[in-house]
Amino acid sequence: MRHGKKVNHLGRKTAHRKAMLANMACSLIEHKRINTTVAKAKALKQFIEPLITKSKAENNQTAEKGTHNRRIVFRNLRDKYAVAELFSEVSEKVGERPGGYTRIIKLGTRLGDNADMAMIELVDFNELYNAGKPKKKSTRRSRRGGGASKT
Repeated sequence: MRHGKKVNHLGRKTAHRKAMLANMACSLIEHKRINTTVAKAKALKQFIEPLITKSKAENNQTAEKGTHNRRIVFRNLRDKYAVAELFSEVSEKVGERPGGYTRIIKLGTRLGDNADMAMIELVDFNELYNAGKPKKKSTRRSRRGGGASKT
């Protein structure tokens, strides 16, 4: 029975798994999309989404809380360039999004060992999906017809 066992160990010891997820997260932040197996993509999604939320929360807080969030993210990623890009570029793009920063798209099976493959990407950085959706209008219209009057 597997009662209460929520972590997918991915066939690795703890240190190897944490290092692999940190490396994959850094690659995802740098390249905005990576190809991997479905199981690793699901584990990476659980790993990186709280980190993106912490980077997004820095903009709404004081300097010392922002530094604290930056240190927490650095403890998990262990790459200062990825942390810098996450807190600058990525957090600006996902500022309005309440969650769900990544998307997993299944790609079929790998030729060598028939493993299920997937592409994991940051949602706001895919121009193909975001091009079809119109931007939300910033102005509101009233029902009274106070716009253009006929004279």
